[in-house]
Amino acid sequence: MRQATAMANATGMVAGYALDALLGDPRRWHPVAGFGTAAGALERRVYRPDRAAGAAFTALAVGAPVLLGAAAALATRRHPVARAALVAAGTWTVLGGRTLRHESRVMARALGRADLPAARARLGNLCGRDPSALDEPELARATVESVAENTSDAVVAPLVWGAVAGLPGLLGYRAANTLDAMVGHRSPRYARFGTPAARLDDALNLVPSRLTGLLTVAVAPVAHGDRAAAWHVWRRDRADHPSPNAGQCEAAMAGALGVRLGGRNVYFGRAETRPFLGDGPRPEARHLKRAARISGAVGVAALGLAALYPVTVGRLVGTTGRAALGLLGRAVRDSGRAARDSSRAARDLGGAVRASGSTAEAGSGRRGSGR
Repeated sequence: MRQATAMANATGMVAGYALDALLGDPRRWHPVAGFGTAAGALERRVYRPDRAAGAAFTALAVGAPVLLGAAAALATRRHPVARAALVAAGTWTVLGGRTLRHESRVMARALGRADLPAARARLGNLCGRDPSALDEPELARATVESVAENTSDAVVAPLVWGAVAGLPGLLGYRAANTLDAMVGHRSPRYARFGTPAARLDDALNLVPSRLTGLLTVAVAPVAHGDRAAAWHVWRRDRADHPSPNAGQCEAAMAGALGVRLGGRNVYFGRAETRPFLGDGPRPEARHLKRAARISGAVGVAALGLAALYPVTVGRLVGTTGRAALGLLGRAVRDSGRAARDSSRAARDLGGAVRASGSTAEAGSGRRGSGR
């Protein structure tokens, strides 16, 4: 039964990835958009400018999808076909690889024909920077950085958590990542309230972002990149980014494309200056299609690892965990049995002492009556 469940999870992730690759995000009634609407309504009810309120908001908003996924997984534990269908639907819902690659190619075409107004209007689909004063190199840089980071956020990380935790992992990760986009950024309103959501998203992306960086290095040749250069830049520059995760992806992409990322980013109402990542020129329109190609190759590689995990490492981890729990259970039972035996021995000893005392008292009474 466990093997059938693992196969159903793996099959569902492959099918969901295929649906995303063929269809992309649903244009209407997207579940993630519905979740965002519900989370916004919850925020308005519980908001206070402190971290405790933010922690409660995050726990409720992420906990609900996790519980929903767990209930669905429990209901289909004996129905592998239904489980595979649910995992496929969940995977399709939380992935965004096709849309990400499409936006990169659309931006490349706009910049290729020097249509800066169209490119600036399109940038909002990728990131939250103010595009009004950006020229071609800055628009291209913003696109490459967004493709690199979102390859982890929208592709690799959901697959990793789907492999590790099934449907609850898929839904829980997407909920946490969506909350980070909603309230995790620095602003007067969310400076404290949004911190728990941001920290949760950081924690959930620690492993996926590093895996994304390594896979980017590995697949660099598919876009005529130099794997050795990508490895060098990734190792040298990945920790320079202020984010604990984004630098992993952006440094590897910079090395794979042979460009320099980083610099001054202007958002609506604030500006940030980030260290440079990589060597070479600033990105141009021609680099955007290569970035999309690398992103697609990373997604396929991550899918392969995620599909294999439930029937290989995941099965071994599950078997080891069950064995460890069995040993712990036996140890607890043995401890309880020993405690009961000790208590019984203590009671028996107490009874013997009381009996001895009674005998001694009886003998003393008889001697006294004789005198």
